Amino acid sequence: MLQIPGLYVLSSDKKGRSVYCQRDISAGDTIEVCNTIIIPAAELPIIHKTRLHDYYFLWGEDMDQCALALGHGSIYNHAVDANCDFLLDMEYETINIFAVRNIPAGEEITINYHGEPGNKEKLWFEVN
Repeated sequence: MLQIPGLYVLSSDKKGRSVYCQRDISAGDTIEVCNTIIIPAAELPIIHKTRLHDYYFLWGEDMDQCALALGHGSIYNHAVDANCDFLLDMEYETINIFAVRNIPAGEEITINYHGEPGNKEKLWFEVN
């Protein structure tokens, strides 16, 4: 696992836990390379019945598996116009979080849960 120095987590009533950084981040910077726990397709229905349902990434060539990101990977919050994006590296079984624009110190680090900043498709929960 690789993380840039200065990442920290705060809790809020609206969003639960949120990830921030103590220093400025430049567009293109890798923020975190998260190791994963890969869950086979046959076990995905079980995950849907647990709290882990809100924390996994779809995974695999057919996106029929899921992965839990270690580190901060599974607690980055959603934003339509997210300041970060993620790359699923199936060869190394990592999820790589990187900045798509400059992020000033103290701004929440967000990803778009649909996999691309700007995607406005409805989620399975209300967005704060």
